Amino acid sequence: MTERERVLSILQKKQPDQLPWCADLTYWTHGMETDKTYPEEYRDTWYDNGFQKLHRDLGIGFYLQGYEPFSAQHPHFEETWERDGNRAIRRIRSNGRELTEISEYSSKSYSWGVLKHLVEDAEDLKFYCEMLEDTVYTPNYELAEKRYETAGDNGVVLCYTPKSPLMRLVALESGVENFTYMLLDEEETVLDCLKRMEKKFDEACELVVKSPAECIMIPENITSECVKPFYELMEGYHKKWTDRIRAAGKYSFVHQDGTVRGLIGELSKRSGFDVIEAVTPKPVGDVTLEEARELVLPETIIWGGMPGGFFREDSLSDADFDAHLMHCIEVMTKSPNYVLGVADQVVPGSTVRRLRRVRELVDQYGKY
Repeated sequence: MTERERVLSILQKKQPDQLPWCADLTYWTHGMETDKTYPEEYRDTWYDNGFQKLHRDLGIGFYLQGYEPFSAQHPHFEETWERDGNRAIRRIRSNGRELTEISEYSSKSYSWGVLKHLVEDAEDLKFYCEMLEDTVYTPNYELAEKRYETAGDNGVVLCYTPKSPLMRLVALESGVENFTYMLLDEEETVLDCLKRMEKKFDEACELVVKSPAECIMIPENITSECVKPFYELMEGYHKKWTDRIRAAGKYSFVHQDGTVRGLIGELSKRSGFDVIEAVTPKPVGDVTLEEARELVLPETIIWGGMPGGFFREDSLSDADFDAHLMHCIEVMTKSPNYVLGVADQVVPGSTVRRLRRVRELVDQYGKY
C-alpha cells in the first residue's frame, strides 16, 4: 500500500498493511533555510515539488504544511507589518484607533516570541471584534488542488479552519494571562465578543468544508494546563464543525501538542474530533500512549508519538531513540486507530539519519 492508502484506511476504520508514518517538516526546513543549509533540490517548499521530494526521499508521509484555503480582507481597517531589526510590528488601524503587536525573532530557537500582544484589555477586544466583523472571506483553493498532484500517493490533503474564538485569543492575539484578566474583569464583554467572533469564523469554516481538502483541522494548538478551565468556551464551536465536517464526508482533526491528560477525553467524547493530532507522550508529555488510549473513545484516532526534539542526536542516544520508537510501534500496531507522527514538529538541528531510522523500523516491525 502507499502511505496515502494507509492513512485513508485508518481514517476509514480499516486496517492497512502496516502503520502509517507522517511528519510535519516545516520547522526543520525553516531552520535549514535560515542557516542556508537547505539542499537546493528541495528548495520549492511552499508549492510542493521540492518539499514533497524531501518527504519521499526520507520515507515520510505528507499531511501538514498548514494553510487556510481562504483569503481575508477587512476593507475599512488597515493592517500593516514592518520589520525593525529582529522585531516585527503589526498594527491594525481605523478611525484614529490602533492596536499594536510586537514580536521578536530568536535565532537560537528559530521562532518568534510575542513581546506585546495585540489585544490586552476589553477595549482592545471590542476594536478587534469590529475588525473581524468587517472581514470578507473568499475561497482560495489553488494550493489544496495542487497538493493532490504534488503529494500524490504519499499523503493526504489537509486544510485549516480558523481557530475557535477562544484559542484565537489565548494562542495568538491576547495570550492566556491577558485573556484571563479580561474574562474576570469584563466577562459580559468577553462572552459577547466570543459570540461575534464565532459568527464571523463560521463564514470561513463554510468555505473550508467546501474546499477540496479531505481532512480539515481546527488548529487549536491546545495544552491542557492553560485551556482546560475554558473548555466550555470552545466546545460548541468544535461540536458544530466536527458534525458538519463529518456530514460532508471529511475527517476532523484537532492539534493538541501540549499536556494531554486534562483535555484529550473532552476533545474525543464531547468535541467529536475524528483525529487528535500531535499527541505528545511521556517522557516529554504527561501521559503514556496507553493512558491516552484509555482517555478517548475507541474509534478516535491518535496521531503522534514521536517528540520533535528526539530527532536531534544531542537529545538522546540512538538506543533510547530506538526504544521509544519501538514502544510506539508496539502500541500502535495493536489496533488500526493510530498514525505514527511527530509531536509536534521535527525541530531544527534534526538529522536525516534519525528521520530515516523511523522508516527502517516501521517497515521492519510495523505490520499489524
